[in-house]
Amino acid sequence: MNDIIWDLETYPNVFTLHATHAHLPIEWSFEISDWRNDSRAIIEWVHWLKSLDARMVGFNSIGFDYPILHALCRMGQATAQTLYDKAQAIIGAQDDDNRWMHQVKPTDRLVDQLDLYLIHHFDNRARSTGLKVLEFNMRSDNISDLPYPVGSTLTLDQVPVLKQYNRHDVNETKKFYFKSLDMIRFREELTQRYQRDFLNHNDTKIGKDYFVMELEAAGVACYDYGPQGRQPRQTRRPSIALKDAILPWITFQEPEFQRMLEWLKAQTITETKGVFTDVTATVRGFTFVFGLGGIHGSVESEILESDEDHVIVDLDVTSYYPTLAISNGFYPAHLGRSFVDIYSHLFEERKKHPKGSPENAMLKLALNGVYGDSNNVFSVFYDPLFTMRITLNGQLLLCLLAENILLNVPGVKLIQCNTDGLTVRMPHGSSLALKMVCEHWEKLTKLRLEQMTYQRMCIRDVNNYIGQYLDGKVKRKGAYEHDLEWHQNHSALVVPKVAEKVLLEGAPIRETVEQWPEMMDFMLRTKVPRSSSLVITYPEQWGDTKFPLQNVTRYLITKDGGHLFKVMPPLKGKDTWRQIGVEAGWKVTPCNDISHARGAKIDFDYYVRETEKLVLGMS
Repeated sequence: MNDIIWDLETYPNVFTLHATHAHLPIEWSFEISDWRNDSRAIIEWVHWLKSLDARMVGFNSIGFDYPILHALCRMGQATAQTLYDKAQAIIGAQDDDNRWMHQVKPTDRLVDQLDLYLIHHFDNRARSTGLKVLEFNMRSDNISDLPYPVGSTLTLDQVPVLKQYNRHDVNETKKFYFKSLDMIRFREELTQRYQRDFLNHNDTKIGKDYFVMELEAAGVACYDYGPQGRQPRQTRRPSIALKDAILPWITFQEPEFQRMLEWLKAQTITETKGVFTDVTATVRGFTFVFGLGGIHGSVESEILESDEDHVIVDLDVTSYYPTLAISNGFYPAHLGRSFVDIYSHLFEERKKHPKGSPENAMLKLALNGVYGDSNNVFSVFYDPLFTMRITLNGQLLLCLLAENILLNVPGVKLIQCNTDGLTVRMPHGSSLALKMVCEHWEKLTKLRLEQMTYQRMCIRDVNNYIGQYLDGKVKRKGAYEHDLEWHQNHSALVVPKVAEKVLLEGAPIRETVEQWPEMMDFMLRTKVPRSSSLVITYPEQWGDTKFPLQNVTRYLITKDGGHLFKVMPPLKGKDTWRQIGVEAGWKVTPCNDISHARGAKIDFDYYVRETEKLVLGMS
């Protein structure tokens, strides 16, 4: 495959484009400026790539870079100012209804495009991640930000600096490309197998589109076509009586569960957002917290173990939400009962394919994506009654399981309840009783439970815990996670890594921190938007002088550093800029260039303190 990694930069009087072959030592560099115009060379290069059946790979390239390049190719000749104006128009339209007017349809693109930004779903606000943050997470030696403010008029001497920065971004994108190869290959296989373009789809969109494809193949109309084009069919409801969503056979013996059930049945809602706020039920000292995303509850600040007398058992419902919908015939009203048939077909079809295969992965995405999309007002699956049927019954059935365990398993202690399962600690002699309760619940609900045994669980709260299974595998949540996704903050990973060794192996905190071998695990990062800035002061050496830093800055906590601040615009109605300390009370050494970390005197006290927060206070 001729994959070409590329990126461009735009200023009023300088436009640069840099590209490199993904697998060969070939690079291209182009410039349109006050001193040079490579317009024709760029256009010829694009057509040459097309003749090779090449593919251009970028980061946010479909939304930004390619529309600019496409405009250049259509014009035949352009100035830097023209291309800069196009770039600003794209940026200015991001938050309004005109944001789509700049996009180029896949069929109109001169060269096929692969956008790493899209396949990782960084276009979702909750996952939004820029290339500079990725450079930190990838542990790059150098994290380079734009060398000159956006909109600056550059001098001839500044052009080589900009081109070097452009080249740097291409190399970092290339690095991320290789880290994304499994995702890319998966999408290529799906595209080839199903003759449908999945290349720039995120996982959620892959699942949704495949499900729709199966529905349409079965004759279920998913869209209406009219003057406004294709519109998703939906079921909109002015209100929902929750009693209509709850399975009629659900009953409880515990008074608190009974109270909760009756309260829910009495509610009528007009929107799903915020429907579960401060809704709790406390049964035998354990508090269940209800929410649209699922039920939660946990003991806090405890360390529990399986030993000679007791065992910790984790019970998870297999494919909870899909099975719940299939077993009870739940479906979005506008899609009809055929929806359940397709859902069931996909569920059974997945079992035929081994884990790790493209088919299995595709079907998993299709099965799991429907519930979330049923509450998306832009989705073909939108029906809030379907959403409430899944989430309400999912939570109530877990309560039913918890009740049956508490009533029938001698000596049991409920440890956690979390969306699709329960964790309990009980005497070894109660295993048969638990088995009988689980089998009864499975028969009643038509759901299936998977059982695992923990050797040890260290629980700070419901969202932050670490557990080690009998086979040695470790489950980490919240603050204890260190095998993170790309959009998450990879700062100070030495903290959760050391905390794990302390809690599971009994390692000493300070000694382990001070002897930790990996420097990058001590690194932190902070960022500010372009409307703000980062500065550092060295009051002992330079008084009040503020030294500017990059908007994404990597740093260490050190004994010989400076004080880091965010400088942010005034609040509405105010005229004073705000200065907010970062790591207040501690000194930092910026090290966007990793060479700046050499010789730095790491302040281990900071990392010990942060580790202690995850370790101390548990009984």
